[in-house]
Amino acid sequence: MNYGDKDHASLAEKFNVDEPRVNWHDETLWWVRVKRDKAAKSLPEWELLRETASQIKNNVLSNLSEYLIQFEKEATKNGITVHWAADAKEHNEIVHSLLQKNGITQMVKSKSMLTEECHLNEYLQQQGIEVIDTDLGECIVQMRKEAPSHIVLPAIHLKKQDVSDTFHEHLHTEKGNYDPQFLTHAARLHLREKFLTRKLALTGVNFAIAETGEFVVCTNEGNADMGAHLADIHIACMGIEKLLPQRKHLSVFLRLLARSATGQPITTYSSHFKKPRKGQEMHVVLVDNGRSVQLGRKDFRNSLKCIRCAACFNTCPVYRRSGGHSYHTAIAGPIGAILAPNLDMKQYADLPFASTLCGSCSNVCPVKIDIHDQLYKWRQVLMKEGYGSTVKKMGMKGMTFTLSHPGVYRFAGSAGRWVLRNTPFIVNNKLNTWYKQRDMPEPPKESFGEWYKKNRK
Repeated sequence: MNYGDKDHASLAEKFNVDEPRVNWHDETLWWVRVKRDKAAKSLPEWELLRETASQIKNNVLSNLSEYLIQFEKEATKNGITVHWAADAKEHNEIVHSLLQKNGITQMVKSKSMLTEECHLNEYLQQQGIEVIDTDLGECIVQMRKEAPSHIVLPAIHLKKQDVSDTFHEHLHTEKGNYDPQFLTHAARLHLREKFLTRKLALTGVNFAIAETGEFVVCTNEGNADMGAHLADIHIACMGIEKLLPQRKHLSVFLRLLARSATGQPITTYSSHFKKPRKGQEMHVVLVDNGRSVQLGRKDFRNSLKCIRCAACFNTCPVYRRSGGHSYHTAIAGPIGAILAPNLDMKQYADLPFASTLCGSCSNVCPVKIDIHDQLYKWRQVLMKEGYGSTVKKMGMKGMTFTLSHPGVYRFAGSAGRWVLRNTPFIVNNKLNTWYKQRDMPEPPKESFGEWYKKNRK
C-alpha cells in the first residue's frame, strides 16, 4: 500500500478530516474494549491467567532455540516439511518456490499478519501469482487495494456503505444494498468458488506446540479450515516466537485470546493441525525477520510475547482517533509502535511518539507486556541514535534548560499565562500543532508556586 507521506502525524491528519467517521471509529473500538472488560471480569482467575501466560512466554523466550529444534523434530516426524526463513525475502521466496514446484498460479490465504509484515501478496503478484484473501475483512481491503487497519478487525475503518460500494464494483452486487447479511452472503458465494478450485492454501499460526509438532489456527469464520482442508498443499507461516512448550499450555492462551480480542469466551474455530491428510503436503515456514534482534534487546524482548489479540489497539486513545493506516506498518497500534522500530529505526522513528503513555495498553495486555514503558524507552533510544526530528531535539533542549533553571521556569510560566490572557492568537493558530485538534486551556490566575506561598502555613 502507498501511504504517501509516511509519517503518523500527517497520515492521522488525513484520517481526521472526516470527523463523524473518526468519532464512529473511536466509539466502535471502545465498545469492543468494554466487551473485553466484561469477559475478563467474568473470570475470577483472570489475573492469574495473565501472569501464567506471561511466565510461560518468559520460558519460551529464554529457551527459544531449544523449543524451535524440538518443534522441527516433532513436526518432521508428523510428516510436516519445516522451512527456515531468516527474513521477509527468504519467507517470500520459500512460498513462491513451493508454488513454482507444483505449477500453481492461484492460491487462497487466510489471515496472517506475518505475511502482511513480509509483503507476501505484493511479492507473489509481481511473480504472476493470484492471491485471494479469504478472511472477510481482508477480502474487503484487498479489493480496495488497502492494507488492513487492525490485526483482528482488518476493515474496521470502513462502514457498511463502503463495503456495499466495494462489492458493487468488484462483485456486481445490487447498488445501495447495505444489509450486512446480504453483503456477507455475496462474499460467501464469491469465496466458495475460490476454495473449491485452488490447490494451495496458506494460513497463519496462532500457536505452535514444541512438544507435539502441531500448530493451532484460531478464526471466527472457518475460512482457514476451508482452505486447508480442500487444498492439496497447506503452507502455514509463523514467527518463531509463536511457540508454546507443551499442549497443556494452550488452555491458558485460548482462554485469554478471544476474551481480549473481541470479548468472546473462545474463537468459533480453534483448529489443530498435526499432520497432513493422505495425499496432502503440509509445510511450516519458521520466520525470524528481526525477532532474534528484538530478543537480544533487554528492554524490548517482552514485546515478543504478543499473541496478536489487539486489546491494546481497542483501548488506545491515539489509535482509536488516528486509524490503523496512520501507523504505516503491518502491525499498527501500541504493540506495532514497539515492534516496528526494531525492523527499521529510521522509517518508524515517529511511532513510539504516537502515544499518550497513559498505560492503558499495558493494563489490558493478556500476556502483561510493558507496552507503555517500552514506548518510552524507544523514544530515548531513537533520540540517542539521532532519529528524532530537529524540532523535537530543539524543543527538548529548550525544556531541559527551562526546567533546570527555576528563575527561567517561573518567568516562562508567568509569560505564558500573560500571553494566553491578553494575546491568545499567538498560540491559538494553525502553526501550533497542539491547537489543531484541541482548545487551549483557560490560563490560571496564578502558578502553583505563587498559590503555595500565599497559602503556606
